[in-house]
Amino acid sequence: MITPGKRIVAFGGGHGLAASLRALRQLRTGLGLDITAVVTVADDGGSSGRLRADRGGLPPGDLRQALAALADPADPVGTQTAELWQYRFDGNDPLAGHAVGNLLLHGLMEMIDDPVVALDRAASMVRAVGRVLPMSPAPVGIEADVRGLGLVHGQHSVAVARGVVEEVRLTPTHPPACAEALAAIRDADWLIFGPGSWYTSVIPHLLVPDLAAAIAASPARRVVCLNLALERETAGMSLPDHLRALARYLPGLRVDVVLADGKVAVDPIGLETAAQSLGARVVLAPVAVADGGPRHDPVALALALQAVLTAPNEPHNPEQTREVTTRWR
Repeated sequence: MITPGKRIVAFGGGHGLAASLRALRQLRTGLGLDITAVVTVADDGGSSGRLRADRGGLPPGDLRQALAALADPADPVGTQTAELWQYRFDGNDPLAGHAVGNLLLHGLMEMIDDPVVALDRAASMVRAVGRVLPMSPAPVGIEADVRGLGLVHGQHSVAVARGVVEEVRLTPTHPPACAEALAAIRDADWLIFGPGSWYTSVIPHLLVPDLAAAIAASPARRVVCLNLALERETAGMSLPDHLRALARYLPGLRVDVVLADGKVAVDPIGLETAAQSLGARVVLAPVAVADGGPRHDPVALALALQAVLTAPNEPHNPEQTREVTTRWR
């Protein structure tokens, strides 16, 4: 069984990472989890994109969502503050479209001039039960070769491009990694990737050279949480293709568990084959919201992750994979 003080590092951005963090937050006390979120800093759309274009600095939107997801539900001050941060101004004036938390985070990062210190201070405001770190202390860009469109610049443009992403890159190609994120990875017991936008939220972490090297060298066990639906940037990709994409951008990647919803895994044999190529077993669990929408239910995801995190650390066995799969169905 899991021992107290398990150190978890979750990678991603946006709604996908927030779903993982809300699930982990529910397990924190019972399993003694120490949670760190490492967040992509490539967003250039919406409120974050406007702030980034007007004033520079890290895009705050994904960082804000991670902090709000980790707000302590038992603390009224934290939950009310997180609720305020998520409020978005309407109308047609210059404030329209901005989230309150984006403005506050951007102000903190300008005032303190150290994004990690600023984020730690912001975490105290929402009484966060974990730490939120940027994958890089400097903002990065994303560009991709998209079939039929050629070179597409910018995270938002790549995310909404109608075409198959053939190659994705960061600009600059060798951004610095957040030192505190490297330390968290080095000390972690578990690394969790996804769910989230595959090419613009999950894979970017593998494109920061020092971050990728730390992930590859870490003795931690690894979980990949697969998505519930395709997005434009992953059009035409199967679940096995998602795993092959991770291996493509981090050759030699070892994974212990691939977590997916059984209703989405339409090719279980193909998924098992792709997982086994990474050294992983497949766990199928009902993790979607009850209305059938393509969103992870935090309670269901927490139950699935609890089973994964508390399972004995045993070598992968295909027969074991099928037994776990059947149980979760």
